[in-house]
Amino acid sequence: MAEPQRDYYEVLGVPRDADAKAIKEAFRKLALRYHPDRNKSPDAEERFKEIAAAYAILSDPKKRADYDARGFAGVAGFTPEDLFSGIDFGDLFGDLGFGFDFGGGLFDRLFRRGGAGPRRGQDVEAALTIPLRRVNLGGEETVRISRPVTCPSCHGSGAKAGTAPRKCGECGGTGRKVIAHQEKGGVHFQQISTCPACGGVGTIIDKPCKECGGRGEVDRMETLQVNIPVGIEEGTALRIPAHGLPAREPNAPAGDLYVVVRSEQDPRFERMGADLWRTETVELIDAVLGTRIKVPTLEGTIEVAVPAGTQADSVLRLRGKGLPSFGGGHRGDLNLRIEVHIPERLSAKERKLYEQLRDMAKEDRKQRTN
Repeated sequence: MAEPQRDYYEVLGVPRDADAKAIKEAFRKLALRYHPDRNKSPDAEERFKEIAAAYAILSDPKKRADYDARGFAGVAGFTPEDLFSGIDFGDLFGDLGFGFDFGGGLFDRLFRRGGAGPRRGQDVEAALTIPLRRVNLGGEETVRISRPVTCPSCHGSGAKAGTAPRKCGECGGTGRKVIAHQEKGGVHFQQISTCPACGGVGTIIDKPCKECGGRGEVDRMETLQVNIPVGIEEGTALRIPAHGLPAREPNAPAGDLYVVVRSEQDPRFERMGADLWRTETVELIDAVLGTRIKVPTLEGTIEVAVPAGTQADSVLRLRGKGLPSFGGGHRGDLNLRIEVHIPERLSAKERKLYEQLRDMAKEDRKQRTN
């Protein structure tokens, strides 16, 4: 059963009286979250298309008025060109400086995918691990990948220069072998199998290309520079167009490369979104009386006050000392989880002092209860 279409205001999470600025900001926030070049969840693409359609309607005064007056019937029948031709999505996101496609190429992929034309090559993924420093500051990182590319000598035909593959005489170029059978009683049937002469390709190469051995493609090691946005989220997939697998059909474009970015383990911090966590151990006496400790941050070492009476597993929050949030707006926090060290061995003098403290505490409790 098809999912019911959601109200466009609900899709963007804005009230029906929202102004143009609120609608634009809601769209930008949601589009960044569900952009199919960085969100690889199964429903991200459909969610992004829903968000884009809602923005296209509500950002246009006439379309919005028709929708407010008549609902979905008032905006029915629009083609992708009708909806998006007047919107400069690149301009909407250009000030953010991200390496994601927000222009016409993205909407061609999403809304005109079923159109005519040769099939593009398959997309591929590559993993990239970056230090927290790069998450904090952004900038370029190097990715090295080995991938097949169209053979430059035969241009993908697999045949030696000056020659060409010939149509298979066994199957007539179909790649299939059809054998007709007739049984007693006039029953006819066909047995279809892969052509044994050409292996299902439909062509035969008499003189294979020496460079690729008739494959039509060769493996190449590529070094690419990838722009890492400030505050990039864990598992974000950055798209590099036309660096995937070559297409199997002539003149068809190659697929895309998706670089999946993750942050490498840092001995100082544990990353949780834009927040950083760190465990600090203080001595029992310092937890009781309070102290000051030196703590590393992304910008250098700072001194932090541990209040008197700090309990084990308490968390001290250093606001704004975490990572920048993706898309800007604020920074995360550095959270210090406090562990209290209980001394395992005591000198005779220390034991006597602790016993005196215990006796004083007992006396104090008696006086409070009397």
